[in-house]
Amino acid sequence: MQGLTNGMTSHGGFEGDAVVSVASLSKKFPNGTLAVDNVSFDVPAGQVLGLLGLSGSGKSTLMRLINGLHQPTSGHVSVLGAVIDECSPSELRDARRNIGFVFQQFGLVGRMTCIENVLVGSLGRLRGPRLGVRMYPKALRVKALERLERVGLLAQAFQRADTLSGGQMQRVAIARSLMQEPKVLLADEPVASLDPESSVQVLDLISQIAREDGMTVICSLHQVELAVGRTDRLIGLRDGRVVLDKMTAGTDQESVMSLYRRSGTAEAEEARVAQLA
Repeated sequence: MQGLTNGMTSHGGFEGDAVVSVASLSKKFPNGTLAVDNVSFDVPAGQVLGLLGLSGSGKSTLMRLINGLHQPTSGHVSVLGAVIDECSPSELRDARRNIGFVFQQFGLVGRMTCIENVLVGSLGRLRGPRLGVRMYPKALRVKALERLERVGLLAQAFQRADTLSGGQMQRVAIARSLMQEPKVLLADEPVASLDPESSVQVLDLISQIAREDGMTVICSLHQVELAVGRTDRLIGLRDGRVVLDKMTAGTDQESVMSLYRRSGTAEAEEARVAQLA
Protein backbone atom coordinates (compact mmCIF):
# COMPACT_ATOMS: atom_id res chain seq x y z
CA MET A 1 0.00 0.00 0.00
CA GLN A 2 1.43 3.34 -0.98
CA GLY A 3 1.35 6.49 1.12
CA LEU A 4 -2.13 7.89 1.61
CA THR A 5 -3.34 10.72 -0.59
CA ASN A 6 -6.35 11.72 1.50
CA GLY A 7 -6.52 15.54 1.68
CA MET A 8 -3.24 16.11 -0.16
CA THR A 9 -2.60 19.28 -2.15
CA SER A 10 -0.92 19.43 -5.54
CA HIS A 11 2.28 20.43 -3.73
CA GLY A 12 2.41 17.17 -1.73
CA GLY A 13 1.31 18.76 1.55
CA PHE A 14 -1.98 18.48 3.44
CA GLU A 15 -4.68 21.09 3.66
CA GLY A 16 -6.01 22.58 6.88
CA ASP A 17 -4.63 23.62 10.22
CA ALA A 18 -2.30 21.47 12.29
CA VAL A 19 -4.05 18.77 14.31
CA VAL A 20 -0.88 18.05 16.29
CA SER A 21 1.62 20.84 16.91
CA VAL A 22 4.97 20.31 18.65
CA ALA A 23 6.84 23.53 19.47
CA SER A 24 10.43 23.63 20.78
CA LEU A 25 9.72 20.53 22.83
CA SER A 26 12.40 19.12 25.13
CA LYS A 27 12.40 16.45 27.83
CA LYS A 28 15.26 15.94 30.25
CA PHE A 29 14.91 13.17 32.81
CA PRO A 30 16.19 13.44 36.41
CA ASN A 31 19.18 11.20 35.54
CA GLY A 32 20.34 13.85 33.07
CA THR A 33 19.24 12.10 29.88
CA LEU A 34 18.02 14.58 27.28
CA ALA A 35 15.56 12.32 25.47
CA VAL A 36 13.88 14.99 23.32
CA ASP A 37 15.88 18.03 22.29
CA ASN A 38 14.12 21.13 20.91
CA VAL A 39 11.76 19.28 18.55
CA SER A 40 9.24 21.19 16.44
CA PHE A 41 6.80 20.00 13.77
CA ASP A 42 3.12 20.22 12.79
CA VAL A 43 0.92 17.37 11.60
CA PRO A 44 -2.12 18.35 9.48
CA ALA A 45 -5.42 16.51 9.44
CA GLY A 46 -5.45 13.13 7.74
CA GLN A 47 -1.68 12.74 7.51
CA VAL A 48 0.03 9.46 8.41
CA LEU A 49 3.41 10.32 9.90
CA GLY A 50 6.13 7.73 10.38
CA LEU A 51 8.54 8.44 13.23
CA LEU A 52 11.89 6.70 12.70
CA GLY A 53 15.16 6.38 14.59
CA LEU A 54 17.46 4.10 16.52
CA SER A 55 16.48 2.72 19.90
CA GLY A 56 17.04 5.53 22.37
CA SER A 57 16.55 8.25 19.76
CA GLY A 58 13.56 9.69 21.64
CA LYS A 59 10.62 8.27 19.69
CA SER A 60 8.70 6.74 22.61
CA THR A 61 9.36 9.73 24.86
CA LEU A 62 8.03 12.04 22.16
CA MET A 63 4.88 9.95 21.79
CA ARG A 64 4.29 10.08 25.53
CA LEU A 65 4.77 13.84 25.55
CA ILE A 66 2.14 14.19 22.85
CA ASN A 67 -0.30 12.08 24.87
CA GLY A 68 0.48 13.81 28.16
CA LEU A 69 2.04 10.75 29.80
CA HIS A 70 5.21 12.83 30.29
CA GLN A 71 5.52 16.52 31.08
CA PRO A 72 8.03 18.43 28.93
CA THR A 73 11.02 20.19 30.43
CA SER A 74 10.39 23.04 27.98
CA GLY A 75 8.24 23.76 24.95
CA HIS A 76 4.65 22.85 24.27
CA VAL A 77 2.53 20.28 22.46
CA SER A 78 -1.06 20.81 21.37
CA VAL A 79 -3.53 18.28 20.00
CA LEU A 80 -6.78 19.45 18.42
CA GLY A 81 -6.30 22.85 20.00
CA ALA A 82 -5.67 21.58 23.55
CA VAL A 83 -2.24 22.49 24.96
CA ILE A 84 -1.52 19.09 26.49
CA ASP A 85 1.24 20.17 28.87
CA GLU A 86 -0.97 22.92 30.34
CA CYS A 87 -4.11 20.82 30.82
CA SER A 88 -5.56 20.14 34.24
CA PRO A 89 -6.21 16.45 34.99
CA SER A 90 -9.86 16.77 33.92
CA GLU A 91 -8.93 18.71 30.78
CA LEU A 92 -6.35 16.07 29.91
CA ARG A 93 -8.96 13.32 30.28
CA ASP A 94 -11.23 15.24 27.90
CA ALA A 95 -8.40 15.73 25.40
CA ARG A 96 -7.46 12.04 25.48
CA ARG A 97 -10.96 11.04 24.42
CA ASN A 98 -9.95 12.14 20.94
CA ILE A 99 -6.49 10.53 21.07
CA GLY A 100 -6.16 6.80 20.56
CA PHE A 101 -2.95 5.11 21.73
CA VAL A 102 -1.67 1.73 20.53
CA PHE A 103 1.18 0.32 22.61
CA GLN A 104 3.96 -2.06 21.61
CA GLN A 105 2.92 -4.61 24.24
CA PHE A 106 -0.80 -4.44 23.39
CA GLY A 107 -2.01 -3.56 26.90
CA LEU A 108 -4.78 -6.15 26.91
CA VAL A 109 -6.11 -8.02 29.94
CA GLY A 110 -5.40 -11.64 29.06
CA ARG A 111 -8.17 -13.24 31.11
CA MET A 112 -10.80 -10.99 29.54
CA THR A 113 -12.47 -11.74 26.23
CA CYS A 114 -11.72 -9.73 23.13
CA ILE A 115 -15.01 -7.86 23.30
CA GLU A 116 -14.41 -6.97 26.96
CA ASN A 117 -11.00 -5.57 26.08
CA VAL A 118 -12.49 -3.55 23.24
CA LEU A 119 -15.25 -2.20 25.48
CA VAL A 120 -12.58 -0.82 27.82
CA GLY A 121 -11.94 1.77 25.10
CA SER A 122 -15.32 3.35 25.86
CA LEU A 123 -14.72 3.87 29.59
CA GLY A 124 -13.53 7.44 29.07
CA ARG A 125 -17.10 8.36 28.10
CA LEU A 126 -18.83 6.42 30.88
CA ARG A 127 -19.23 6.93 34.61
CA GLY A 128 -18.06 4.30 37.01
CA PRO A 129 -16.29 0.96 36.44
CA ARG A 130 -17.84 -1.82 34.38
CA LEU A 131 -17.38 -5.51 35.12
CA GLY A 132 -18.50 -7.91 32.42
CA VAL A 133 -19.91 -7.35 28.94
CA ARG A 134 -23.51 -6.93 30.09
CA MET A 135 -22.58 -3.99 32.32
CA TYR A 136 -22.12 -1.92 29.15
CA PRO A 137 -25.06 -0.40 27.27
CA LYS A 138 -26.30 -2.51 24.36
CA ALA A 139 -25.32 0.20 21.86
CA LEU A 140 -21.70 -0.02 23.02
CA ARG A 141 -21.71 -3.83 22.85
CA VAL A 142 -22.89 -3.63 19.25
CA LYS A 143 -20.27 -0.99 18.52
CA ALA A 144 -17.54 -3.19 20.01
CA LEU A 145 -18.58 -6.08 17.78
CA GLU A 146 -18.49 -3.76 14.78
CA ARG A 147 -14.96 -2.67 15.68
CA LEU A 148 -13.84 -6.29 16.00
CA GLU A 149 -15.39 -7.06 12.63
CA ARG A 150 -13.51 -4.13 11.14
CA VAL A 151 -10.16 -5.56 12.27
CA GLY A 152 -11.13 -9.05 11.12
CA LEU A 153 -11.71 -10.63 14.53
CA LEU A 154 -15.47 -10.85 14.93
CA ALA A 155 -15.25 -14.64 15.23
CA GLN A 156 -12.92 -14.23 18.22
CA ALA A 157 -15.17 -11.77 20.08
CA PHE A 158 -15.76 -14.08 23.06
CA GLN A 159 -12.35 -15.71 23.06
CA ARG A 160 -9.88 -14.89 25.84
CA ALA A 161 -7.28 -12.38 24.74
CA ASP A 162 -4.40 -14.48 26.02
CA THR A 163 -5.26 -17.24 23.54
CA LEU A 164 -4.62 -15.00 20.53
CA SER A 165 -1.51 -14.61 18.41
CA GLY A 166 0.54 -11.43 18.72
CA GLY A 167 -0.87 -10.00 15.51
CA GLN A 168 -4.42 -10.73 16.65
CA MET A 169 -3.78 -9.12 20.03
CA GLN A 170 -2.54 -5.95 18.36
CA ARG A 171 -5.64 -5.86 16.17
CA VAL A 172 -7.79 -6.10 19.30
CA ALA A 173 -5.80 -3.19 20.72
CA ILE A 174 -6.54 -1.20 17.56
CA ALA A 175 -10.24 -2.05 17.85
CA ARG A 176 -10.15 -0.85 21.47
CA SER A 177 -8.69 2.47 20.34
CA LEU A 178 -11.38 2.79 17.67
CA MET A 179 -14.05 2.59 20.40
CA GLN A 180 -12.97 6.12 21.33
CA GLU A 181 -13.67 7.33 17.78
CA PRO A 182 -10.34 9.16 17.94
CA LYS A 183 -9.36 11.95 15.59
CA VAL A 184 -5.67 11.25 16.31
CA LEU A 185 -4.05 7.84 16.68
CA LEU A 186 -0.62 7.42 18.27
CA ALA A 187 0.98 4.03 17.64
CA ASP A 188 4.20 3.49 19.58
CA GLU A 189 6.21 0.68 17.93
CA PRO A 190 2.98 -1.24 17.21
CA VAL A 191 4.75 -4.04 15.31
CA ALA A 192 7.99 -4.35 17.29
CA SER A 193 6.80 -7.58 18.92
CA LEU A 194 5.33 -9.12 15.78
CA ASP A 195 6.61 -11.39 13.05
CA PRO A 196 7.10 -9.87 9.56
CA GLU A 197 3.78 -11.09 8.14
CA SER A 198 1.78 -9.84 11.12
CA SER A 199 3.68 -6.54 11.00
CA VAL A 200 2.56 -5.95 7.43
CA GLN A 201 -1.04 -6.85 8.27
CA VAL A 202 -1.19 -4.52 11.28
CA LEU A 203 0.37 -1.55 9.47
CA ASP A 204 -1.84 -2.09 6.43
CA LEU A 205 -4.83 -2.08 8.77
CA ILE A 206 -3.77 1.17 10.45
CA SER A 207 -3.19 2.80 7.05
CA GLN A 208 -6.55 1.62 5.73
CA ILE A 209 -8.45 2.89 8.78
CA ALA A 210 -6.66 6.24 8.61
CA ARG A 211 -7.62 6.64 4.95
CA GLU A 212 -11.25 5.62 5.48
CA ASP A 213 -11.78 7.74 8.59
CA GLY A 214 -9.58 10.73 7.73
CA MET A 215 -7.71 10.07 10.97
CA THR A 216 -4.36 11.66 11.75
CA VAL A 217 -1.73 9.06 12.69
CA ILE A 218 1.72 9.26 14.23
CA CYS A 219 3.38 5.85 14.17
CA SER A 220 6.87 5.15 15.50
CA LEU A 221 8.70 2.34 13.72
CA HIS A 222 12.07 0.65 13.32
CA GLN A 223 11.34 -0.96 9.96
CA VAL A 224 12.20 1.54 7.24
CA GLU A 225 10.73 -0.57 4.45
CA LEU A 226 7.35 -0.65 6.19
CA ALA A 227 7.37 3.08 6.89
CA VAL A 228 8.27 4.09 3.35
CA GLY A 229 5.43 2.03 1.92
CA ARG A 230 2.68 3.06 4.34
CA THR A 231 3.13 6.66 5.46
CA ASP A 232 2.75 10.09 3.91
CA ARG A 233 5.67 11.69 5.71
CA LEU A 234 8.77 10.63 7.60
CA ILE A 235 10.43 12.30 10.56
CA GLY A 236 13.76 10.88 11.69
CA LEU A 237 15.16 11.37 15.19
CA ARG A 238 18.75 11.05 16.34
CA ASP A 239 19.73 11.74 19.95
CA GLY A 240 16.36 13.40 20.52
CA ARG A 241 16.68 15.83 17.61
CA VAL A 242 14.86 15.93 14.26
CA VAL A 243 17.40 15.23 11.53
CA LEU A 244 15.03 14.27 8.72
CA ASP A 245 11.58 15.54 7.78
CA LYS A 246 10.28 14.82 4.29
CA MET A 247 7.27 13.53 2.38
CA THR A 248 7.40 9.81 1.63
CA ALA A 249 6.49 10.15 -2.05
CA GLY A 250 9.66 9.69 -4.08
CA THR A 251 11.73 8.70 -1.05
CA ASP A 252 13.90 5.63 -1.48
CA GLN A 253 14.58 3.27 1.38
CA GLU A 254 18.35 3.57 1.18
CA SER A 255 18.34 7.31 1.85
CA VAL A 256 16.32 6.84 5.04
CA MET A 257 18.66 4.07 6.22
CA SER A 258 21.25 6.77 6.94
CA LEU A 259 19.40 7.24 10.21
CA TYR A 260 20.57 3.81 11.33
CA ARG A 261 24.26 4.04 10.45
CA ARG A 262 26.41 4.46 13.50
CA SER A 263 29.72 5.04 11.74
CA GLY A 264 31.45 8.42 12.07
CA THR A 265 30.80 11.09 14.65
CA ALA A 266 27.26 11.91 15.65
CA GLU A 267 27.66 15.40 14.21
CA ALA A 268 28.84 14.10 10.85
CA GLU A 269 26.06 11.56 10.66
CA GLU A 270 23.45 14.17 11.58
CA ALA A 271 24.73 16.54 8.91
CA ARG A 272 24.68 13.76 6.31
CA VAL A 273 21.11 12.75 7.15
CA ALA A 274 19.96 16.38 7.26
CA GLN A 275 21.08 16.83 3.65
CA LEU A 276 18.51 14.24 2.62
CA ALA A 277 15.59 16.18 4.08
